[in-house]
Amino acid sequence: MTAYRIVDVTDDTSFGLVPPCADPGFDHRTCDYWENAERGSKAARAAWLEPAPPVTPGRPANPFRLDADDEPSLNPFAPPSTSGPAFNPFAGGPDALADNPFAPQRPARPAVASDAPRKLTLLGRGLAVFGSYAKVLLVDDRPAAYTQFGPLSAYPRASRLRELYPQLPAAPLPAVITCIATTAEARGGGHALRLVAAVCDDLADRGFAAVEAYPERGTRPDATSAATPEFWQAAGFAIAVDDDRYPVLRREL
Repeated sequence: MTAYRIVDVTDDTSFGLVPPCADPGFDHRTCDYWENAERGSKAARAAWLEPAPPVTPGRPANPFRLDADDEPSLNPFAPPSTSGPAFNPFAGGPDALADNPFAPQRPARPAVASDAPRKLTLLGRGLAVFGSYAKVLLVDDRPAAYTQFGPLSAYPRASRLRELYPQLPAAPLPAVITCIATTAEARGGGHALRLVAAVCDDLADRGFAAVEAYPERGTRPDATSAATPEFWQAAGFAIAVDDDRYPVLRREL
């Protein structure tokens, strides 16, 4: 009997299960097409699979400039800030609760390692709040299908595409499935539909009321991981915008 298992991509081990694209010129493991609306690419980039280099120290703080990530207190000529809470001489430091045996312990937030491959860090951005952004379907413990999804805010290209169609509902904002792909060897087994169904159930459990997909018409099947309108209709989606190039498919959850 065939065994199916769906794995959330949340760490190095599960990231290693992401299957190759049918066209070797593309790679799910190095794609930032949806995350980067300006310069995103689907291309296979071997360098992205290497551990990220350690972060080098930044330039010395400029006391005359207040960058977005600079603390005002670094400027010796700035007046004392009054926006923060008043000083409490009886309060401990920021980690005082950690030494209190009667205080509840804060659970560790899930996160990917700081030196993880670049794509894994993109997939791990929402772990602490949203959960996983990708799933892999295994057939008899072999990767057969892959999908990427998440809140609309995680994918600027999807947001930009959606802005072209003011007739789409403005609230509540949907979740999106940006990618769905099956390996060349596993095609025809219904694995992609099974994986999309699992994602929709997951998104409904996370509180989303709808999910959208943005297929591209007129392109080679191996050149897109957004599938076709017909695929999404078979998965229970309806055409929300019937555009000649970039239709929008939507499913209420």
